[in-house]
Amino acid sequence: MSDTPGDETRIGVDQWVEQSEDRREKYTGWTAPARRMFDQVSPGWRLALFLLAAAAYPFLVRGSDVRIGITVLLLAMVALGLNVVVGWAGLLDLGYVAFYGFGAYFYAIVASDQLPAHWPTWAAIPVIVATTALLGALLSLPSRRLVGDYLAIMTLFFAQIFLELVRNFERLPFVPDDLDLTGGPNGITGVEPWELFGFEINSQDLFGGVLPNFSRQYYLALIFLALLIMGLHNLNESRTGRAWRALREDTLAAEHMTIPVNRMKLLAFAVGAGIAGLTGAMFAAVQIGVFPTSFTLFFLITMYAAVILGGSGSIPGVVLGAIAIAYVPELLRDPGKAGWLFYIGLGALLYVMVKRWDHVAVTVGSVFVFGLIVRFFSGRIWDESTMGEANDAFMSRLMDDWVLILDAQRDVITNYVFVLAIVGVMLVVVARAWWRIAALVPTLYFAILVWENKLAFEPSITRQLMFGAVLVVMMAVRPQGLLGTRRVEIT
Repeated sequence: MSDTPGDETRIGVDQWVEQSEDRREKYTGWTAPARRMFDQVSPGWRLALFLLAAAAYPFLVRGSDVRIGITVLLLAMVALGLNVVVGWAGLLDLGYVAFYGFGAYFYAIVASDQLPAHWPTWAAIPVIVATTALLGALLSLPSRRLVGDYLAIMTLFFAQIFLELVRNFERLPFVPDDLDLTGGPNGITGVEPWELFGFEINSQDLFGGVLPNFSRQYYLALIFLALLIMGLHNLNESRTGRAWRALREDTLAAEHMTIPVNRMKLLAFAVGAGIAGLTGAMFAAVQIGVFPTSFTLFFLITMYAAVILGGSGSIPGVVLGAIAIAYVPELLRDPGKAGWLFYIGLGALLYVMVKRWDHVAVTVGSVFVFGLIVRFFSGRIWDESTMGEANDAFMSRLMDDWVLILDAQRDVITNYVFVLAIVGVMLVVVARAWWRIAALVPTLYFAILVWENKLAFEPSITRQLMFGAVLVVMMAVRPQGLLGTRRVEIT
């Protein structure tokens, strides 16, 4: 075991080989000073800086945007729980969303008119967390024999069973006709907010209206996220955390080292489920209701995307991934903000694919020339009266002369160009050296054309496309995630 913090030996991994590349490249390139400065900051100060920035968020945005911040914090909390199971223990749990839904429905039932008696928050929350953790422990029992894909299928069935139960609870044979705890497809409404120490955590303003709506719920979620980060950090540095990582790397080797494998699996499921139950209860109070559509496969994918994008096994990475997954799509609702986000992402992708600034300059210049050629020939084919303008005034001034933007036949043309852009992406992936730049030039132009003519005006489609594109590119360029650690296994 190394004396350096964070250099724990991992079973089945040649750590010297794994870290050799990182040692050579860690402090090279134009970002080296920033990385060196960041690494010199202790984890405690990093958390303090994050909390300071997060606490200032409600002061910097409109009242409606505070609710987006709450969504980000809740996703970060539930993703941290999933990271315990998947990132640390290496157990592929596809039923994790059911624990989140269980906590939400449990709180909604005991804090609404579904039951005659209302539970106080201080009594409901511990019971919800303990019950959800127990449910997670019970689900872990088959993991004694099931691993990998088999465990994933079993847990996925558990999630589907949960959805069917909440949708059709009153139809179960052992349930009386007059008892409807889950509300069926209509869900449960009228859920009461949390009340702690006589202080109601609702959406009213704080400090005489200085802070926007939802600020109480936002700061409550931020406090719980901070406590969760500190608790999980200590847990990760403990013997339990090291046992989970050993279990993730090689179950058989961990068992031969006298690690109680089955007990560690059960504990990982229970801890992750308890965190999900707590977050679900908070979600129900924020939404003032729960509905089956909130706990579908799409939300499970969202949670996994936050963990994978940020870096499986990394607490800061998971939080960063949750911010990216939850907040960035909200920016796409505004065409102006979405445009800046699109072009910044396009520039970052260009640098990642080319990796040299002189080649980047050549590629950008070639895209501009290619656009002028397309604009010239299109002017000979279509009348200028059919031309439109870019969706943003600033962008319009930059693109009027070289990006083809149409009013007439817009949908037909962009559909064909979209297909060409997809073909171009595939060529860029397989091409090498200058052939890659040659394929990048028309591909980038086609992407800009499709954005300015169609995607910028249809945020619902754009959010899904960019969501998938970011994950695909991230897995191709940096499979360990933004802040994850690359692992090289011995074969």
